[in-house]
Amino acid sequence: MKAQEREALLQALKTRFEKNMHRHKAIAWADVQTRLEAHPGALKSLREMEATGGEPDLIGQDKKTGRLSFCDCSAETPGGRRSLCYDREALDARKEHKPESSAVEMAAAMGIELLTEEQYRELQALGEFDLKTSSWIATPADLRALGGALFGDRRYGRVFVYHNGAQSYYAARGFRGLLRV
Repeated sequence: MKAQEREALLQALKTRFEKNMHRHKAIAWADVQTRLEAHPGALKSLREMEATGGEPDLIGQDKKTGRLSFCDCSAETPGGRRSLCYDREALDARKEHKPESSAVEMAAAMGIELLTEEQYRELQALGEFDLKTSSWIATPADLRALGGALFGDRRYGRVFVYHNGAQSYYAARGFRGLLRV
C-alpha cells in the first residue's frame, strides 16, 4: 500500500473512531494506530473492508492478549459484498445463475472472518444494523452439513437469526467481517 493510501485510510479510521467512542471506551487512538502500523496485513484487510463499503471501526480489545477487534459498522450490510451465496460448496452446487463468489471465500481473500452469531448480536448491541438488509454469519459445521447456512438482521426492534439454503443469494444479503489485530 502506498504511503498516501495508508495515511488516507488511517485518517478515515481515526475520524470514525472519534465519532463513535461508545464502541470502544477507554481505548486511545494513538495505541490503535501504533498497533495497526505494526501490522501492514491488517491495514490491507481494513482497506478492503473500507473499499467494499464496510465502514470498519474498532469494537473491542481482548483484555488478555491486547488484540483489537475491528468490524464492519456500516448501517446496512456492505454494498460491495452482496449477492453472494454462503461458501464454495454452495457456489459449486448452483447449476445456473451463479453469483460471482461466496461470503466465506471473499472474507478469506480479504483476510477477515465472518461474524459468529454471538459476535453479530454483540455488534447489534452497539447500534442498529441491517434494518433493510441481512448478513451471512458463520454457520456451525453440523448445520452446514445439512445444506443450510445462517444469516441475521434487525427487524421490529429485535435481532433475528435465520437459516436459508447455503446456495441462495439475494441483492440485499451480504456479510460483515471481523478483523483481529
